[in-house]
Amino acid sequence: MEENQSETSEKPQDIIAQKKHAAMIERLSNLHQSRLQQAISRKSDSNDVPAFESTKSFTDRFYESKKQIESEINRCRLVTDPESKANIKSDLDKLSISISELEKLVAENSYFLPSYEVRASLKTISDLKETLESVNYELLPKKKFSFRNKSIAAKKDQRNVVTTENENSGFDSVLAEKCSIQVRDSPGFRNKEGVVLVKSFGSSKEGDFTLSDLNSCEVRVTGCFRALYIHRLRNCRVYVGPVTGSILIEQAEDCLFMMASHQMRIHHAKKTDFYLRVRSRPIIEDCNSVRFAPYLLCYEGIDKDLKDSSLDEETGNWANVDDFKWLRAVQSPNWSIIPEEDRVSAVNISSLDTPSDDV
Repeated sequence: MEENQSETSEKPQDIIAQKKHAAMIERLSNLHQSRLQQAISRKSDSNDVPAFESTKSFTDRFYESKKQIESEINRCRLVTDPESKANIKSDLDKLSISISELEKLVAENSYFLPSYEVRASLKTISDLKETLESVNYELLPKKKFSFRNKSIAAKKDQRNVVTTENENSGFDSVLAEKCSIQVRDSPGFRNKEGVVLVKSFGSSKEGDFTLSDLNSCEVRVTGCFRALYIHRLRNCRVYVGPVTGSILIEQAEDCLFMMASHQMRIHHAKKTDFYLRVRSRPIIEDCNSVRFAPYLLCYEGIDKDLKDSSLDEETGNWANVDDFKWLRAVQSPNWSIIPEEDRVSAVNISSLDTPSDDV
């Protein structure tokens, strides 16, 4: 009798234990299925969305586009029939757009790519540009064609070559010939020495601005505008408000630049400091002894200008510099970060002395 009572009392406990075990198995099974569905969803999204979150997916897309561009360039070179030759300019223009889109692809995905991958990609783009430039000159010799106003035809035009009598100046004739520049015909400051130059823009709808051939000058530019081109500056201090597009600097020595933009390219600069806020990584080429620090400019209304230009957020890219001519995985010796104790203080150009020259 006692044995039957014991068996009867154990049965409900066994049933409860079995139910708990079954519930645990069901939870584990549901969790496993949920994880499988998430993995499948992520894989599906990666196939449908062209936004890359891995180096491999980016490089696959990049080099496939590169192969297509190279194939089209070779096809243009072999064109012989008159009908195709009549369309050659249009084909070359389309290739130019394709290369620009490839460059944009690198800029948009540079935030997660390794530095060496960005540098290698930009080197590939540079090679494509030079090849296309050469093909343009071969097939359309009467038409000057250039990505950076540095065409083969322009190299033969000695009027654009910067010369110097001082061999120790840092811009000798060899470098000058290599960096032949056609200065854009846009508003700006040119051929000034020892003066303060001031320009105020009203809105980001305004266009390009150029600084060219300035020596021992101070430049103050406030407001928003689309693009800034800087050529041949020596011993200058340049303070610039937000640029909604890109800034291109060609030849600068012993200068200080404080500027904000979405893109920044610097060619042939030496012994120069850059205080930057930039949306993508700054690119340098043929530079040495250049240093970088965060943007420290102040003037009345700058907060609104930065916000209107989508530059109100500090990205930290001022320290993520890509050296176009240094493709190794180790730090380039051509640039460095300015130590905090060596950095200038914040500059408020609204409170500086009255300028001696302005536009």
